[in-house]
Amino acid sequence: MPAPMTAAGSGRLQVVIAGAGAVGRAIATELTESGHRVLLIDRDAARIAPDAVPAARWLRGDACELDLLERIELHTADVVVAATGDDRANLVLSLLAKVEFAVGKVVARVNDPAEEWLFDATWGVDVAVSAPQMISALIEEAVNVGDLVHLMSLRQGAADLVEVTLPEDTALAGKPVRRLELPRDAVLTAILREGRVLAPQPDDPLEGGDELLFVTAADVRDALRLALRLPVTGQG
Repeated sequence: MPAPMTAAGSGRLQVVIAGAGAVGRAIATELTESGHRVLLIDRDAARIAPDAVPAARWLRGDACELDLLERIELHTADVVVAATGDDRANLVLSLLAKVEFAVGKVVARVNDPAEEWLFDATWGVDVAVSAPQMISALIEEAVNVGDLVHLMSLRQGAADLVEVTLPEDTALAGKPVRRLELPRDAVLTAILREGRVLAPQPDDPLEGGDELLFVTAADVRDALRLALRLPVTGQG
Protein backbone atom coordinates (compact mmCIF):
# COMPACT_ATOMS: atom_id res chain seq x y z
CA MET A 1 0.00 0.00 0.00
CA PRO A 2 1.58 3.35 -1.01
CA ALA A 3 1.67 6.16 1.49
CA PRO A 4 -1.36 8.48 1.45
CA MET A 5 -1.13 11.30 -1.02
CA THR A 6 0.13 14.67 0.13
CA ALA A 7 -0.39 18.12 -1.30
CA ALA A 8 1.46 18.65 -4.56
CA GLY A 9 3.73 21.57 -5.18
CA SER A 10 2.72 24.62 -7.16
CA GLY A 11 1.35 23.67 -10.55
CA ARG A 12 1.56 19.94 -9.82
CA LEU A 13 -1.58 17.86 -9.66
CA GLN A 14 -2.33 14.81 -7.57
CA VAL A 15 -3.96 12.36 -9.99
CA VAL A 16 -5.42 8.93 -9.25
CA ILE A 17 -5.98 6.67 -12.25
CA ALA A 18 -8.04 3.50 -11.94
CA GLY A 19 -7.19 1.04 -14.69
CA ALA A 20 -3.57 0.27 -15.55
CA GLY A 21 -4.20 -1.03 -19.03
CA ALA A 22 -3.00 0.69 -22.19
CA VAL A 23 -5.27 3.72 -21.67
CA GLY A 24 -4.37 4.25 -18.02
CA ARG A 25 -0.66 3.85 -18.65
CA ALA A 26 -0.72 6.28 -21.56
CA ILE A 27 -2.44 8.90 -19.43
CA ALA A 28 -0.02 8.29 -16.55
CA THR A 29 2.99 8.63 -18.85
CA GLU A 30 1.81 11.98 -20.20
CA LEU A 31 1.02 13.34 -16.74
CA THR A 32 4.23 12.23 -15.06
CA GLU A 33 6.28 13.66 -17.91
CA SER A 34 4.56 16.97 -17.20
CA GLY A 35 5.60 16.78 -13.56
CA HIS A 36 2.31 15.68 -11.98
CA ARG A 37 2.06 13.03 -9.25
CA VAL A 38 0.18 9.93 -10.36
CA LEU A 39 -1.10 6.85 -8.57
CA LEU A 40 -2.15 3.94 -10.82
CA ILE A 41 -4.58 1.38 -9.37
CA ASP A 42 -5.60 -1.96 -10.87
CA ARG A 43 -7.01 -5.12 -9.30
CA ASP A 44 -5.32 -7.34 -11.90
CA ALA A 45 -1.83 -8.31 -10.72
CA ALA A 46 -0.74 -8.85 -14.33
CA ARG A 47 -1.20 -5.15 -15.01
CA ILE A 48 0.90 -3.95 -12.08
CA ALA A 49 4.12 -3.13 -13.92
CA PRO A 50 6.02 -0.25 -12.28
CA ASP A 51 8.69 -0.36 -14.98
CA ALA A 52 6.05 0.67 -17.55
CA VAL A 53 5.64 4.09 -15.92
CA PRO A 54 8.50 4.39 -13.40
CA ALA A 55 7.57 7.90 -12.28
CA ALA A 56 4.09 6.82 -11.15
CA ARG A 57 3.14 5.02 -7.96
CA TRP A 58 1.37 1.69 -8.38
CA LEU A 59 -1.18 -0.12 -6.26
CA ARG A 60 -2.95 -3.43 -6.70
CA GLY A 61 -6.52 -3.18 -5.50
CA ASP A 62 -10.15 -2.50 -6.36
CA ALA A 63 -10.70 1.23 -6.82
CA CYS A 64 -14.41 0.73 -6.18
CA GLU A 65 -13.76 -0.33 -2.58
CA LEU A 66 -14.44 2.47 -0.12
CA ASP A 67 -11.85 1.16 2.34
CA LEU A 68 -9.06 1.38 -0.23
CA LEU A 69 -10.05 4.91 -1.24
CA GLU A 70 -10.03 5.97 2.39
CA ARG A 71 -6.57 4.48 2.98
CA ILE A 72 -5.04 6.40 0.08
CA GLU A 73 -6.87 9.55 1.25
CA LEU A 74 -8.62 10.12 -2.04
CA HIS A 75 -9.95 13.44 -0.78
CA THR A 76 -6.47 14.90 -1.34
CA ALA A 77 -6.55 14.11 -5.08
CA ASP A 78 -7.04 16.95 -7.54
CA VAL A 79 -8.23 14.65 -10.32
CA VAL A 80 -9.59 11.11 -10.49
CA VAL A 81 -9.54 9.28 -13.82
CA ALA A 82 -11.79 6.22 -14.08
CA ALA A 83 -10.11 4.48 -17.01
CA THR A 84 -10.98 0.82 -16.58
CA GLY A 85 -12.51 -1.32 -19.30
CA ASP A 86 -15.68 -1.74 -17.22
CA ASP A 87 -18.23 1.07 -17.49
CA ARG A 88 -19.96 0.02 -14.26
CA ALA A 89 -16.69 0.24 -12.35
CA ASN A 90 -15.96 3.64 -13.89
CA LEU A 91 -19.37 4.95 -12.83
CA VAL A 92 -19.08 3.61 -9.28
CA LEU A 93 -15.62 5.13 -8.81
CA SER A 94 -16.79 8.45 -10.26
CA LEU A 95 -19.70 8.61 -7.85
CA LEU A 96 -17.57 7.69 -4.83
CA ALA A 97 -14.88 10.20 -5.79
CA LYS A 98 -17.35 13.06 -6.14
CA VAL A 99 -19.85 12.30 -3.36
CA GLU A 100 -17.75 10.64 -0.67
CA PHE A 101 -14.42 12.40 -1.23
CA ALA A 102 -15.39 15.69 -2.92
CA VAL A 103 -12.75 15.36 -5.64
CA GLY A 104 -12.75 18.50 -7.74
CA LYS A 105 -12.42 16.91 -11.19
CA VAL A 106 -13.56 13.44 -12.21
CA VAL A 107 -12.84 12.14 -15.72
CA ALA A 108 -14.41 8.86 -16.82
CA ARG A 109 -13.75 6.60 -19.77
CA VAL A 110 -16.80 5.40 -21.70
CA ASN A 111 -16.33 1.94 -23.18
CA ASP A 112 -19.83 1.29 -24.55
CA PRO A 113 -21.21 4.26 -26.54
CA ALA A 114 -24.74 3.07 -25.74
CA GLU A 115 -24.08 3.87 -22.08
CA GLU A 116 -22.58 7.31 -22.65
CA TRP A 117 -25.78 9.01 -21.46
CA LEU A 118 -25.11 7.71 -17.94
CA PHE A 119 -21.80 9.54 -17.64
CA ASP A 120 -22.97 12.87 -16.27
CA ALA A 121 -23.21 14.79 -13.00
CA THR A 122 -25.70 12.27 -11.62
CA TRP A 123 -22.84 9.79 -11.40
CA GLY A 124 -20.26 12.39 -10.41
CA VAL A 125 -18.66 12.66 -13.86
CA ASP A 126 -17.27 16.04 -14.90
CA VAL A 127 -15.79 14.93 -18.23
CA ALA A 128 -16.76 11.76 -20.12
CA VAL A 129 -14.34 10.52 -22.77
CA SER A 130 -15.61 8.05 -25.35
CA ALA A 131 -13.01 6.31 -27.53
CA PRO A 132 -15.34 6.18 -30.57
CA GLN A 133 -16.15 9.87 -30.08
CA MET A 134 -12.47 10.80 -29.92
CA ILE A 135 -11.61 8.68 -32.97
CA SER A 136 -14.43 10.31 -34.91
CA ALA A 137 -13.17 13.73 -33.87
CA LEU A 138 -9.65 12.89 -35.03
CA ILE A 139 -10.99 11.71 -38.39
CA GLU A 140 -13.01 14.91 -38.77
CA GLU A 141 -9.96 16.96 -37.81
CA ALA A 142 -7.93 15.25 -40.50
CA VAL A 143 -10.41 15.86 -43.30
CA ASN A 144 -12.29 19.00 -42.29
CA VAL A 145 -9.69 21.71 -42.71
CA GLY A 146 -11.49 25.02 -42.46
CA ASP A 147 -14.37 23.95 -40.21
CA LEU A 148 -14.97 23.50 -36.50
CA VAL A 149 -14.44 20.01 -35.11
CA HIS A 150 -16.04 19.09 -31.79
CA LEU A 151 -13.46 17.28 -29.62
CA MET A 152 -15.34 16.84 -26.35
CA SER A 153 -17.97 18.30 -24.06
CA LEU A 154 -16.98 19.93 -20.78
CA ARG A 155 -18.96 20.44 -17.58
CA GLN A 156 -21.82 18.17 -18.63
CA GLY A 157 -22.26 19.92 -21.95
CA ALA A 158 -22.14 23.49 -20.63
CA ALA A 159 -19.11 24.10 -22.85
CA ASP A 160 -17.26 22.35 -25.68
CA LEU A 161 -13.66 21.94 -26.69
CA VAL A 162 -13.50 22.57 -30.44
CA GLU A 163 -10.69 22.74 -32.96
CA VAL A 164 -10.26 24.36 -36.34
CA THR A 165 -7.37 24.12 -38.78
CA LEU A 166 -7.05 27.36 -40.72
CA PRO A 167 -6.79 26.86 -44.50
CA GLU A 168 -3.44 27.74 -46.02
CA ASP A 169 -5.11 30.61 -47.89
CA THR A 170 -6.98 31.94 -44.85
CA ALA A 171 -7.81 35.63 -44.88
CA LEU A 172 -6.59 35.75 -41.28
CA ALA A 173 -2.96 35.06 -42.19
CA GLY A 174 -0.72 37.73 -40.69
CA LYS A 175 -3.45 39.19 -38.48
CA PRO A 176 -2.69 39.33 -34.74
CA VAL A 177 -4.79 37.35 -32.27
CA ARG A 178 -6.18 40.58 -30.79
CA ARG A 179 -7.88 41.33 -34.14
CA LEU A 180 -10.11 38.26 -33.81
CA GLU A 181 -13.63 39.45 -33.01
CA LEU A 182 -14.58 36.37 -31.02
CA PRO A 183 -18.07 35.93 -29.58
CA ARG A 184 -18.41 36.45 -25.86
CA ASP A 185 -18.58 32.76 -24.95
CA ALA A 186 -15.58 31.59 -26.98
CA VAL A 187 -12.00 31.59 -25.71
CA LEU A 188 -8.90 30.77 -27.74
CA THR A 189 -6.84 28.51 -25.46
CA ALA A 190 -3.99 27.25 -27.64
CA ILE A 191 -2.42 27.41 -31.09
CA LEU A 192 -0.77 24.29 -32.50
CA ARG A 193 1.85 25.20 -35.08
CA GLU A 194 4.48 22.93 -36.63
CA GLY A 195 4.46 20.54 -33.70
CA ARG A 196 4.56 23.28 -31.07
CA VAL A 197 1.87 24.30 -28.58
CA LEU A 198 1.66 28.08 -28.26
CA ALA A 199 -0.16 30.07 -25.60
CA PRO A 200 -1.93 32.79 -27.62
CA GLN A 201 -0.62 36.31 -27.07
CA PRO A 202 -2.49 39.39 -28.33
CA ASP A 203 0.18 40.33 -30.86
CA ASP A 204 0.88 36.83 -32.18
CA PRO A 205 0.13 36.67 -35.93
CA LEU A 206 -2.01 33.82 -37.23
CA GLU A 207 -0.78 31.57 -40.04
CA GLY A 208 -2.40 29.26 -42.55
CA GLY A 209 -2.28 25.72 -41.22
CA ASP A 210 -2.57 26.81 -37.58
CA GLU A 211 -4.70 24.54 -35.43
CA LEU A 212 -6.74 26.67 -33.03
CA LEU A 213 -8.27 25.21 -29.87
CA PHE A 214 -11.29 26.95 -28.34
CA VAL A 215 -13.44 26.46 -25.29
CA THR A 216 -16.86 27.65 -26.35
CA ALA A 217 -20.58 27.48 -25.68
CA ALA A 218 -22.40 25.39 -28.26
CA ASP A 219 -24.80 28.18 -29.22
CA VAL A 220 -22.05 30.52 -30.45
CA ARG A 221 -20.43 28.21 -32.96
CA ASP A 222 -21.83 30.04 -35.99
CA ALA A 223 -20.62 33.36 -34.55
CA LEU A 224 -17.20 31.75 -34.07
CA ARG A 225 -17.21 30.55 -37.68
CA LEU A 226 -17.91 34.12 -38.82
CA ALA A 227 -15.06 35.45 -36.70
CA LEU A 228 -12.71 32.91 -38.29
CA ARG A 229 -14.01 33.60 -41.83
CA LEU A 230 -15.38 30.05 -42.13
CA PRO A 231 -18.61 28.95 -43.86
CA VAL A 232 -21.63 29.12 -41.55
CA THR A 233 -23.54 25.84 -41.53
CA GLY A 234 -26.61 27.00 -39.66
CA GLN A 235 -26.42 23.87 -37.48
CA GLY A 236 -24.79 25.51 -34.44
